[in-house]
Amino acid sequence: MPTLAKTPLAALGLALGLSLATHAGAMTRDEYKAAEDRIEAQYKAEKERCDGLSGDAKDVCVSEAKGKEKVAKAELEAQYKPGGEASAKVAEAKADAAYDTAKQKCDALAGNAKDVCMKDAKAAHASARSHARQGR
Repeated sequence: MPTLAKTPLAALGLALGLSLATHAGAMTRDEYKAAEDRIEAQYKAEKERCDGLSGDAKDVCVSEAKGKEKVAKAELEAQYKPGGEASAKVAEAKADAAYDTAKQKCDALAGNAKDVCMKDAKAAHASARSHARQGR
């Protein structure tokens, strides 16, 4: 008989724990907006740091800053509206950010080295996007 008494109590405890965990993960619209503002402020700060650079180094720096912003916004959206679709969008944002930065790094090269670099970047991007789509 003690095992029967423990089972409903355990089920109730588990249900309460899961509902609290779900509620704790929820984000209000105000929290979302505040986080979005922090992401934009971080992007502006990182972009300003790039202003001291020039040429390809500046292009790479700006690309990295934009990529971080896109990924952070996708992650924020995934926290605000969780689900498989949101997780896939985060993975796609990461793939796109890495690809954009890789293209900027390839621009610093010339000739065959640049061609090989771009080919590798495209292949890595295609693979990453494919994996992201499989996650949906």
